[in-house]
Amino acid sequence: MNIVQKPRFQKAVKKLHKNQKTDVKKAIEAIMLDPEIGQMKKGDLEGVRVHKFKMTKQETLLAYTYEDEIITLTLLDLGSHENFYRDLKR
Repeated sequence: MNIVQKPRFQKAVKKLHKNQKTDVKKAIEAIMLDPEIGQMKKGDLEGVRVHKFKMTKQETLLAYTYEDEIITLTLLDLGSHENFYRDLKR
């Protein structure tokens, strides 16, 4: 599976501590096993899926897209719920 990280996602991961990066890695592995694990969004975010997971006891959202034809997982953004969807639309 080809995994593409958008700059916004890379910047968010770069700021995390080592134990938080481990939680993100586990979430990505879960998405790789079942790409439809995330909730499909509608409206402005159509085609984007959001997977919710716990990162050091705090709920975190990971936005991604998945293309089955070329088997590509594109990681778009990572963050807490506050302003997550608003920022993702930009």
